[in-house]
Formats: sequence, C-alpha cells, structure tokens
Amino acid sequence: MVVRRPVPRRLARAAADGRARLARAREAGLAGSAQFDRPEDYWPRAWPKRTSSPRRGSSAPGFTHWGCDSSPSWAGPSAATGAPRGTATPCRASHIVWGTGPGVLAPFIRRARAHADAARIRFLFRHRVDEVVTHDAAATGVRGARLAPSSAERGKASGRDVVGEFEVEAGAVVVASGGMGGNLEMVRRLWPQRMGTPPSSMVAGVPAHVDGRMLGVAEAAGARLINADRMWHYTEGLRNWDPVWENHGVRILPGPSSVWLDALGRRLPAPLFPGFDTLGTLRHLRGTGYDYSWFVLTQSIIEKEFALSGSEQNPDLTGRNLRLLASRVRPGAPGPVKAFMEHGEDFVVADSLGELVEGMNRVGEPGLLTEAAVRTVLEARDAEIANAFGKDAQVTFLRSPPLCRRPADPRGRAAPHPGPRHGPLVAVRLNVLTRKARGPRDRPVGALHVTGRPRGAGALRGRGGGRVRRRRHDGLQRARGDVPGGCLFSGRVAGRAAAAG
Repeated sequence: MVVRRPVPRRLARAAADGRARLARAREAGLAGSAQFDRPEDYWPRAWPKRTSSPRRGSSAPGFTHWGCDSSPSWAGPSAATGAPRGTATPCRASHIVWGTGPGVLAPFIRRARAHADAARIRFLFRHRVDEVVTHDAAATGVRGARLAPSSAERGKASGRDVVGEFEVEAGAVVVASGGMGGNLEMVRRLWPQRMGTPPSSMVAGVPAHVDGRMLGVAEAAGARLINADRMWHYTEGLRNWDPVWENHGVRILPGPSSVWLDALGRRLPAPLFPGFDTLGTLRHLRGTGYDYSWFVLTQSIIEKEFALSGSEQNPDLTGRNLRLLASRVRPGAPGPVKAFMEHGEDFVVADSLGELVEGMNRVGEPGLLTEAAVRTVLEARDAEIANAFGKDAQVTFLRSPPLCRRPADPRGRAAPHPGPRHGPLVAVRLNVLTRKARGPRDRPVGALHVTGRPRGAGALRGRGGGRVRRRRHDGLQRARGDVPGGCLFSGRVAGRAAAAG
C-alpha cells in the first residue's frame, strides 16, 4: 500500500509561484522576440497570456489526439536572432507530420465529412464571397457569385465564369481566407519600407487563389486592417522545374554548411548564415540591388543537408512509404533534390571552380562574378575550417554538434570540410519566395467583431461576445515557430465563440 503524504502548504505555494513566474517569463520572452512596436499590437501582446498560462495547459490538443503522428526534425536557429530576449536560441526543433500537409488535414477532413453526412455542415464549393452582409454594424451573412464547375487539378488556376448569385444568412461569420502570397502585385504594393524596395522578380510559394481578396472584402464590411506590411517571405526559393501552379516556387530547407554569397559574390555577414535569420537576410539582400543570391556548396553537403519544403518534394513522408523513406540513408542526394540538380534552372554543377563561376554567370546576370573573387571567399572560409583555432562565426557554429543536432535525419549533417575536396561543386541561385502575411485583420470595430489570419480561423461576428484571435504571437518577428498548434487553438477559440452566439 502506498501512503501519500499531503504536500505542505508552504511547498504547494512555492510550486504555484514557480509556475506563475515561469509563465510570466515565457510571456515576456515571446513578446520580446516578436518585437511588438506599434499601438495596434495590443491584441498580439495579449494573446501569449492565453497560451502561456499554467492554468490553461497547452494551447491546443496534441496532434496525437487528432490522429496525427509526428517526429522531431532539424529546423535551424531561431528566426528571432538578435531579439532583445525570449526565443533567440541557437537552434530549435520542429516536427514533421507523418503524411505532411495531407496528413495534417486528414483527421479534420474525416470529421467534417461526418458532420456533412449528418447534415450538420453544408459545403458550398465554387461559391465566391464578394461581400460580408452587415446590419446595424453586425455581420449577418455573406453574399457573392456562383462559379461554373471546374475540373482543374489541385493548384492549377480554375475558371471564374459566373453562373449565378447566392446569399447566406448566419448568426456568425468565420473567415479563414489565407494570405496574399499568390498575388505578387499586392505583395509589392504592401512591401514594408524597412525591407527596402520590393523585388521585381519573385517566385510564388502559394497558389494563385491566395490572392488577398478577402482582406478588401473584410475591410469593406468595417474591419480594421493593420500591419499589412508584416509579411514573412523566404530568401531560399527555387523555381520548380515541374510546377504545380504558375511561377511555382519551392523553398530549400538548408543545413548550416553552405557558403552564402550575394549576386556580386560577396559573402553574407554574420549572423546571416543558412537557416539563421530570415528577415535579417531578406533586409540585407534587398540592399544589394539584386533579386537573387547564391549558395555555394559541394556534393557531400547537398547529400547530407539539403531538403525541400512541400508535400510534392517529400513523397516518402507524404505517401507514408517506409521503403522510400529508408532510401534517404543511401549515398547520393535525395531523389527530389537530385531531380532539381538535373532539371532545375537555378542549379549549377561543375567539377572546377572556373566552370562553376561560368555557369553562375550564365544563370544569373552575365559578368557579375569573377573566378578570382569567388575563389578568394571560398579559400578564406576553407582556411578557417583547416585552422582548429579559427574565429569564423559560421565555422564555430558548425563545430558545435549539440547546437545543430538533427534528431530525425538519418543522414546527420555534413562535417566542416574544404569544398574542393568533396566535389563536384554546386551553386544554387536563390530567389525571394512569397509565403505568409501575418497581421492584416486585428480587432473589433464597433459591433462588428473582426479576426482572422492566414491558414487559421477568425470570426466576423454579430453582436454579443466576439473573440479576437491571433494565430501566433506575431510582431515584427515571429516569436514562435510556424507550428499548427496556434492555428488549432485560434480556430477553437473562434469556433466556440461563434457557437456561443
């Protein structure tokens, strides 16, 4: 028999105080890393209190609860490098869901279909919302156009032929419309001044239907739009050699070993290394006057450290194919990466540095690079690797295995080594890839309660108890990784508020 002694009141109070201090420290860290700097950041500042309170538990049920299996993987250093406090850590881990994006959606699709079969949900496909209907400053429904059926494949642009109109009345209107990354002109128009001039050439990381239309529709209904310039675009974009949609871009998930050069062949300054500081790198590259940059690496690095984002680029994980997954441990680059090396217009593979620079000038703007300048940069980095007491910041990071551990990658990472000894040499042109918009809809305006963010759920509600949702604690920087937990929590808050009436 186990006898449980009562916990002394003094120890119980100490434990409760410790949990409260931990929650306050976490909240301050999240807010500090996000770098909130505007009066309209009131609700983003308040949101960490909901997800960091020890009394509330986790922000959302775990993926296992919903039927998703995941494993930890390399995610690189914190994106909030240089933040005053908080999550500016050397490295962090993310999780890859078994089945990738389709695997995330599968359990929710099953539940939605079950509700539809029970007549609790009605889907209206090919119905385009053009207006949020309001009455006395309260959202009471939506109206728009019925579009002709389309047989376009996933990701392909579908027809927009109007065959009728529709209107739906509702006690609550929830908006989950996505961002604006597929509308490059809108991205350029709202491009933040702090990032310099917008690129004249970009690749689209999302399909064309992610066009930002609903931002204008929500604003016309009385929503207050804020922080439209808080975007999150990547600098490691490739033009997909086998595109799903027009101007399809794929992001490289880089390891830490590649040498990063700007279009003129100059090495990016510390700490702008692969996978370190997305916005800092974007800001720096926009100051060079060119729309692209370069990774220079070797075959052994690309075998160990290169991965591509997207369900199509990870058929083993997406298809839950164990045999194909096991092939990742074999010598050579992974299949999708190898296909890009052979067919992608952004890749240059050469046996000598002279041939490599010639190919880089052919792929990029002619005449910008010289073999002598690129050789100087690479030999200087190689000398730091050969010297055990070298002070190169990137090499120092590479020599710290606990700081760049990749727990789920059977290949590990490439050891520091001089490039020419592990050829052939590879150069990859990197383009700006559009992806996220992180702040346009904010808070209640009068009796019209407005929330919502890309790939999450917000609410346009009528009178009585509207809830504002924030997917992540987003300020100038991301305070947390791009994890779906915040989406689940925010969607749950919005859904419960709508159900409460």
